[in-house]
Amino acid sequence: MAKKILTKIKLQIRGGQANPAPPVGPALGQHGLNIGEFCSKFNDATRDHMGEVIPVEITVYADRTYTFILKTPPAGELIKKYAKIPKGSGSPLVQKVGQLTDAQLTEIAKIKMPDLNTKDIEAAKRIIAGSARQMGVEIKD
Repeated sequence: MAKKILTKIKLQIRGGQANPAPPVGPALGQHGLNIGEFCSKFNDATRDHMGEVIPVEITVYADRTYTFILKTPPAGELIKKYAKIPKGSGSPLVQKVGQLTDAQLTEIAKIKMPDLNTKDIEAAKRIIAGSARQMGVEIKD
């Protein structure tokens, strides 16, 4: 018999750096979960992504057990990393803050593919290119 799902919690935590401080502690504490145990499991699972923002979806069951699924880093974080910029532009149409090559765009699309609603690499590249434009990052051929 399947366990009864109580709720799903979605958080974005830096890889290998989960700790009981907000947002992790309060989000898990209100559902009676063992915060320390989650932090150590999450940190072990994300040790190779140290410092990158990793979205996590935690499914909480009625018996106070939980499972969690790690997602790929947000497209914006990957774009900032590859374009080597600290943040996106405040006015992306006027002020360009960085550039991505087509090869970098393809790499980001491959990383994000499991979380996108497409299996086609060209469609994935268009999705990422749209996110990049919204951040004031130009795509160079």
